[in-house]
Amino acid sequence: MTTRTTRAGRFLTNWGPALPLLVFAFVMLVLPALRLVHDTFALRDGSYGLGNITKVIDNPVDRQSIVGSLALGFVQATIATAIGAPAAWLITRMKLGGRAFWLSLMNVASNFAGIGLAFGFVALIGSTGMLTLLTGLEFPSVGSFSGMNIVYLYFNVPMFVLLTLPALSVLKDDWQEAAAVCHASRWQFWRHVGIPVLSPFVVAGWLLIFTWTIGVYAVAYALASSPGSQKLITLQIGTTLESSVFGLERAAVLSVLLMILAIGSTVLYRLSLRRAARWL
Repeated sequence: MTTRTTRAGRFLTNWGPALPLLVFAFVMLVLPALRLVHDTFALRDGSYGLGNITKVIDNPVDRQSIVGSLALGFVQATIATAIGAPAAWLITRMKLGGRAFWLSLMNVASNFAGIGLAFGFVALIGSTGMLTLLTGLEFPSVGSFSGMNIVYLYFNVPMFVLLTLPALSVLKDDWQEAAAVCHASRWQFWRHVGIPVLSPFVVAGWLLIFTWTIGVYAVAYALASSPGSQKLITLQIGTTLESSVFGLERAAVLSVLLMILAIGSTVLYRLSLRRAARWL
């Protein structure tokens, strides 16, 4: 048996089971991404340039949608982190029964999204919603920036908890006991041990929620018909694809922008986890 045959057999043994997944990822992810990049720089006269990007930048609606998506993602990631990090920490310290109960609720909430969630919030805090009629309070329109933040938190906070819960268990009780033996206060323990250990995991969770939020379409589309609806990148892409007035190159530019944001967040996510891996 030659060396080349041995290498080929070893390659098939190691990568053979993954080949169907790799082919699927290439066809469904890589090829469409390359097509979007091509359409971003391909001009209608057959040449290539930055003309499509310039049109999107010069369009005030597109600029507003970009700013709106970035602002929504930043606010959502920040609020979800502020609420989800303490919640995840408390769940890790619960007994098995209590932990299983809360994890089941988090799983249901994080997976209940889309049209059904949007309709539920319209029925709850809309202008004729149940809670609005019962309390007499005036809630923000579910399509506005404030209203979307309320709706998105329903699934972003549980998602943050589920994403960071396994990582938060890296902080062992033995470390707290060792710090107490050394006469360290609780604040000193969190300042010098707890926060430095957990902060990379929390930052990684923030990045994932930010990326997930700017890419959500179904919930935003369901809320887009509400008064004062927020303009988002995903909604502009959908509007472009549904309309015959705008060229598909506009959707390509906005899609590539989402890809760049996702790739940047993924790189920062990997760097955060690499820093956190020192404690594992």
